[in-house]
Amino acid sequence: MSVSLAPTSGVTAESLEELRRPLTGYCYRMLGSAECEDAVQEVFLRALRHADRYDPARASLSTWLHRIATNVCLDMLRGAKRRALSVEMGPAGTGGDIGAPLPPVLFVEPMPDHRVLAQDPADVAEARESVHLAFLAALQHLPPRQRAVLLLRDVLAFSAKESAHVVQISVPAVNSALQRARATLAQARASMPGPGMSSESYAPEDASQRELLQRYVAAFEAHDIPALTALLRQDAVSAMPPFAWWITGAEQIGAVMGATDACAGDRLVPTAINGSPGFGQYRPDEDGVPQPFALLMLQVQDGQVAQMTTFLGSQGRFGEFGLPERL
Repeated sequence: MSVSLAPTSGVTAESLEELRRPLTGYCYRMLGSAECEDAVQEVFLRALRHADRYDPARASLSTWLHRIATNVCLDMLRGAKRRALSVEMGPAGTGGDIGAPLPPVLFVEPMPDHRVLAQDPADVAEARESVHLAFLAALQHLPPRQRAVLLLRDVLAFSAKESAHVVQISVPAVNSALQRARATLAQARASMPGPGMSSESYAPEDASQRELLQRYVAAFEAHDIPALTALLRQDAVSAMPPFAWWITGAEQIGAVMGATDACAGDRLVPTAINGSPGFGQYRPDEDGVPQPFALLMLQVQDGQVAQMTTFLGSQGRFGEFGLPERL
């Protein structure tokens, strides 16, 4: 594609690429899905096509691109169904019939940290909570424009004036939308069950947490249910999107896992998912060769595992998370 750029616009393929990560993070928080990659590509196409419209005197390139990204996401969200965590879709199960899988479009999809979080360690620590599944699911309760305002003001630290330029509303309207969004978000998060719905305290540099994860892997791979149960909080939650089914309680989770040998022989390879510790779960095929099975994300709180989310059907995305296609 040949694109003619305004010589003074400063909009080049290189300048756009430098902002890919923050734009991907913004679109992912807006959409809650891996479609954020398509959204960013559309942002780049529109930016190059209309580079002559960019005026550096009115807004920074980042602000202008976030304005385009907001419009792209609003277009994609029109008529879209709200995404959620499976724990929002009904009462906890007891280990019986888990029902039929629901359309994946109903659930927040996982994303690797390296695509949506900043590279600076200090910024990563601060932004980690803003890509947690619980936060993203709560965001889905907000109307799209309120969602954009809250992300711009509270996550990306845009000023009210910059946010007004991005969302194309007045500054008073931004302040009003932000107030309503904060109230709705707090109510949505408070209504979610399980300890994992509150802020996590996970820190990859914490030696005690690394040791906890090592013990979890050892217990999981050995299919040692008592050892595994001992690592869970008493009010731990386990979920398996795209099933609405979920269970709560360490003993109940242990009983369900112990009732089947389905995970026996599986192996875990560490990765990072949504600002939380994650694993690629590999299951032996008929020849005993471990093959990608599902992405597994943990939430750690107060020295124990607070939530386990197994994303069934995610085996085709292992490469995105830096995981090998086979062991």
